[in-house]
Amino acid sequence: MVQSLASLLAIASLAVSSASAVVYSPNGGKPVIERPSIKAWPLHPGKPHAASPARDPDKYCFVKPSCKSDDDAANILKAFQTCNHGGTVVLDADYTIGSPLDLTFLDGVDVAISGTISFSGDVDYWVEHSFKYAYQVSSAFWRFGGRDVNIYGNGVGLINGNGQPWYDAFAANASLQRPILLVLDGLNGGSWFNLIANSSDIIVSDMDIKVGSTSKNPAKNTDGWDTYRSDSIVIQSSTINNGDDCVSFKPNSTNIVVQNLHCNGSHGISVGSLGQYIGEYDVVENVTVYDISMSNASDGARIKVWPGNYTPFQPGLSGGGGSGHVRNVTYDTVHNTNNDWAVELTQCYGQSNQTLCNLYPSNMTISDVVFKNMWGTTSKKYDPKVGTLVCSSPEKCLNIRAENITVTPPSGKTATWVCTNMDNSLLDISCIV
Repeated sequence: MVQSLASLLAIASLAVSSASAVVYSPNGGKPVIERPSIKAWPLHPGKPHAASPARDPDKYCFVKPSCKSDDDAANILKAFQTCNHGGTVVLDADYTIGSPLDLTFLDGVDVAISGTISFSGDVDYWVEHSFKYAYQVSSAFWRFGGRDVNIYGNGVGLINGNGQPWYDAFAANASLQRPILLVLDGLNGGSWFNLIANSSDIIVSDMDIKVGSTSKNPAKNTDGWDTYRSDSIVIQSSTINNGDDCVSFKPNSTNIVVQNLHCNGSHGISVGSLGQYIGEYDVVENVTVYDISMSNASDGARIKVWPGNYTPFQPGLSGGGGSGHVRNVTYDTVHNTNNDWAVELTQCYGQSNQTLCNLYPSNMTISDVVFKNMWGTTSKKYDPKVGTLVCSSPEKCLNIRAENITVTPPSGKTATWVCTNMDNSLLDISCIV
């Protein structure tokens, strides 16, 4: 997993600790890449993000790589402690992070990355020492949080998650819990392989994410970004080559804009999965996905919720029976190239038996959803079918619309759609039972 930082704007606050070689450089010093000016464009989530003031021109912390170990986490942490509250942390060399890095205390700091940050490949160590999150048994190498944080690389900064040891270990142990590269946790503005959790007012822009395995073992669960319990998020103008969701909106994601992305090899831009946990009420609301190029994916636009009963799906991924709603979601202007489904809406996520799904309909309500302005060609997998809209109960899918969709199968036959428990009068497509 490799991420190239072009122009990433993040606003946040984080926590600090430890010591070691940091050069505090007032009155100039080595040249530093400049913070780019990033705005949500052309769409925004309803309110402008707060402006970030300029940093102190005499407050720079240049991080020196450690000469005595393969772990620069302490040096990096010390730099953030020193240059927090108005300074700039500069990472302009080659660094290795070999221990958890907690940066959830930040307040008014820039992060200029013109070097390379790599993570150690010690799987056994990270399994025991990564940050743990209850949702889907997630964990993380490092985390950012706080207020008013800008992270940028201007096309030269690189973050290498060193995913190969994890892909190989997961092939031998499907229950292995693999860390997320970066978590934004409690960040008021910021972002990356990547979970944006408990955060707000964040713009992610001009990122280049690449995932690939160099062995016979495929890279698994390589989402580009997941949002969780977060509001007012913009993800835009980026290229993602991966093998799972390009972007996924997890529980309690609201007021989200995703625009101008080029996604390749993914599972689409997905609402969900939702309704996984009994007793939890999940919400995804006010989401706009606009101007997307989606290639070689399982899905283009996707909404996935669990059925109403517990469903064993995969090792480490089972659930169902939770409740909640998906409301006011629009997919607009999506170009499909060799995707299995142009659109997939399912209330039977994890359950392949449609009869069981109908016996235990989802507790999630999906309403006020629009799929429109989509074109291109699907893969051969379901030809001549190009999309599927499957609701476990007609009472749970309300005002689902499909407009101006001209996606075709590669055979050139008339495109057809699987439509179950939908109001077909709102669908300008050719539905089959």
